[in-house]
Amino acid sequence: MKIPFLDLKVQHQALKDEILLLWEEILVNASFVGGRHVSAFEEEFAELCNVRHCVSVGSGTDGLRLILLSLGLRHEEEVITVPNTFIATTEAISQAGGRPVFVDIDPDTYLMDPGEIERSVTPRTRGIIPVHLYGQMADMDPIMEIAGKHGLWVVEDACQAHLAEYKGCRAGSVGIAGAFSFYPGKNLGGCGEAGAVTTSDLGLAARVRMLRDHGQEKKYSHTMEGFNSRCDALQAAALRTKIKRLPEWNRARRKNAHRYIEALKDLEGIKLPKTAEGRLHVFHLFVIEVDDRDEVARELHERGIGTGLHYPVPLHLQQAYSDMGLEAGSYPRAESSAKRLLSLPMYPELTEAQIQYVCEGLRSILS
Repeated sequence: MKIPFLDLKVQHQALKDEILLLWEEILVNASFVGGRHVSAFEEEFAELCNVRHCVSVGSGTDGLRLILLSLGLRHEEEVITVPNTFIATTEAISQAGGRPVFVDIDPDTYLMDPGEIERSVTPRTRGIIPVHLYGQMADMDPIMEIAGKHGLWVVEDACQAHLAEYKGCRAGSVGIAGAFSFYPGKNLGGCGEAGAVTTSDLGLAARVRMLRDHGQEKKYSHTMEGFNSRCDALQAAALRTKIKRLPEWNRARRKNAHRYIEALKDLEGIKLPKTAEGRLHVFHLFVIEVDDRDEVARELHERGIGTGLHYPVPLHLQQAYSDMGLEAGSYPRAESSAKRLLSLPMYPELTEAQIQYVCEGLRSILS
């Protein structure tokens, strides 16, 4: 049996006719940028996230960057985040003029440890970006409390957490704003690149709208310099086709995660994902910890099972951030997990037989 780490073909085969019908309409009308599908998707996603405004953009990275620019982040001001995330999180900080500052993680959830934040706050700190990693939201209450105490804003990196919840609050609705990615492999993915900013702050939403469109308040009236970061109509139409299925797909992901956990819970040598109290996990990824991770991945590959690594080298040890002068041992929990984490196949269309095959392979390897 061959089981890919991610199978986008099966999802799009089922949606092909519906998506192509909308794309044909866009082609006939030549309405490629903006238009009814873009505005309708923004309304639909804002409603799902329980916020007042959604601004579609070119990518999740752009979403983070435009939020930070809209908040007035200045040169060398500091933003606290975590080292176990994709580089887009820190690229957005640096490219908006700021400087990322890392804190270590909770070893059970791999999310920002709120107990590590205050010691990293300095007079130059402007904000905090918790990353809702693998489909689970960070511990937002203490993060928001610390931010309030020090007069900081909180921006949610929700690129892996579509419809995840923290104590009944949806991802992207707790901080001043949230950034989402609709890269094809996400829980809600386009047929190319796209992203969004969610917020209930009218002024912030207006600034992001201008920044995504060359700083225009209206055509040829440029309030500021901006960027070209618009979500095109083709992506918006594909996302509208998918968004109505997102709650069902997330339920299927949770069901598949439960099958994995039940099948592997008594297996020695493996650490399974933990859902913290008060969270609704949407399992963008199903990530385990094992010793000899690379060897386990190799043997699973030999059995036809695809795996992923998210993320094998923490950001503070990447060459891109060598100027920060941070060495191995700076964030021991993030570094330890990075050596052991392995992502198993996870998507709504996984069958019970496929999951059983993966689990049998793991049992054979680890025993």
